Amino acid sequence: MEKASKATIQRLPRYLRYLNECKRKGLSTISSTTIAGDMQLNSVQVRKDLSVVSSVAGKPKLGFEVDILIKDIEGYLGYNNTSEAVIAGVGGLGRTLLSYDGFKKYGLYIVAGFDVNEKVVGTQINGVNVYSFDELADYVKKNNIYIGIITTPKAVAQEIADTMISAGIKAIWSFAPCHLKLPENIALKQEDMASSLAILSKRLSEILNNED
Repeated sequence: MEKASKATIQRLPRYLRYLNECKRKGLSTISSTTIAGDMQLNSVQVRKDLSVVSSVAGKPKLGFEVDILIKDIEGYLGYNNTSEAVIAGVGGLGRTLLSYDGFKKYGLYIVAGFDVNEKVVGTQINGVNVYSFDELADYVKKNNIYIGIITTPKAVAQEIADTMISAGIKAIWSFAPCHLKLPENIALKQEDMASSLAILSKRLSEILNNED
């Protein structure tokens, strides 16, 4: 298969949610035109996205087989291979992520949390044990964990990332409000809340100006 663009990869989970809903409604086939209309996307873009990840092209009259398309998207994204992750920082956001069961739909299981707060260490959140930060490296090594989630304050985020990487972590999902300096062979997804809010505020301003 071709290598999907970043934009296509970002759309794939949306396709997957939509297709699973179609499956629940009893649909066995669906056309790219219908997908585009329901999801408010360009039909040419939908066909291009799906041709990258699907092993079977859509049939002119019947469209795509829903089950096969779901399987292909899950396979492309790696959702059919469950991944275990650890989270560093069990404050408000960390607790929220630990409490969210929706990650399991996408093959992500947060198996342990780490913090410095003695009131939190030794507790369980949504069935997940919370350990001291000092135990993070050993836990990652012993359990062959490759994904690390960081929700710590920015002052310690780089140190935590370095600890994770030295222990064997290969991918980091960071919510810390700072830029992390990582080796090129480490996958990084940085969630920038400030940038997201700026984009939302700018879009809101444009909408309000158009209404005047």
